[in-house]
Amino acid sequence: MVAQFPAPLRGDAVLVGFGRALRAAGVDAGAERLHAFLRAVDELGAELYWAGRLTLCGDRDDLERYDRVFAAYFGTGERAGRPTSMPPRPPLRLAIRDAAEPRTTSPGYDAGPPTTSLASSAEVLRHRDIAELADADREQLRRLLAAFALHGESRRSVRRRPGRCGEVDAHRTVREMLRRGGEPGLLRRHARIQRPRRVVLLVDVSGSMAPYADALLRFAHAAARGPRTEVFTVSTRLTRVTRELAHRDPDLAMRAVAAAVPDWRGGTRLGVLLREFLDRWGQRGMARGSVVVVLSDGWERGDPEVLAGQMRRLRRLAHRVIWANPRKARPGYAPVAAGMAAALPSVDAFVDGHSLAALERLAAVVRGADRA
Repeated sequence: MVAQFPAPLRGDAVLVGFGRALRAAGVDAGAERLHAFLRAVDELGAELYWAGRLTLCGDRDDLERYDRVFAAYFGTGERAGRPTSMPPRPPLRLAIRDAAEPRTTSPGYDAGPPTTSLASSAEVLRHRDIAELADADREQLRRLLAAFALHGESRRSVRRRPGRCGEVDAHRTVREMLRRGGEPGLLRRHARIQRPRRVVLLVDVSGSMAPYADALLRFAHAAARGPRTEVFTVSTRLTRVTRELAHRDPDLAMRAVAAAVPDWRGGTRLGVLLREFLDRWGQRGMARGSVVVVLSDGWERGDPEVLAGQMRRLRRLAHRVIWANPRKARPGYAPVAAGMAAALPSVDAFVDGHSLAALERLAAVVRGADRA
């Protein structure tokens, strides 16, 4: 006998959470595909893996991301990034047993794999504060963070490519007419190429951010898989760690970052380090037209006026400035700390950064979903 879902964990909520995790990984699992997925689950019953693969994936690139997220979300224990050519998976039960129900099984009852029970725990984990997680929950969080993808808001490039609509491409149209011996032909057109903007992450690894630093750096590692992402750590020094995060294995990347960053759990000198970033990298083009994300609680040991001035300077260079603060979600929080209060007038979006769900929303804000 299978019990009903508790109110926040009914079957659809778990599957919708899976869709959110896919979107965070870069799969275009929009509302229509998610609706088709829920209908396919109703029709196919236990074939959860194939119901999602056939409805949520739009192209070949989505298959690897789908397998990686499926393994992390449903706890199948498979390595992320494995090849997509695989034998059919065993059927997966869609019913979750109530936590209060005894675990003893009656004669003839097949308990089946606890796949969706793991999925329900992943859905709960999405909303829990990272600083309060136990070791087992942190391991599951790391698997889910490894499936993330971060893309900057799209911009129109000066380059063009052939398209079915857009402006008339006079050169290609004339060449086509000459090839046909002067006979009239179809007008050739071209359109602007859409490219993602560069994303720059400034991750605070000072003492006050210690409970969140590992998760935020793993989020940055997943983001650094993109070709236009730069990552820096800030504390008492500014350290560029983009090269260290280039390791495909998250654990190897974290060890490389730990060896490269000399100021773990130090103080916070946001204003001075932001000025160093702008003088050395940002003014030369790294921050120009980019989406700059600061992941910090805003505690500032130095002069807040220095931070305020450098934030205004950054705002003039960047396309958008986003600040993710893990403390923002706490009850009664107000940005009254000197550093946070000085920086906030130059911030375009001020978001949470305390949980997996908050990081998913951050990824959506970086893509420009809040401006659509």
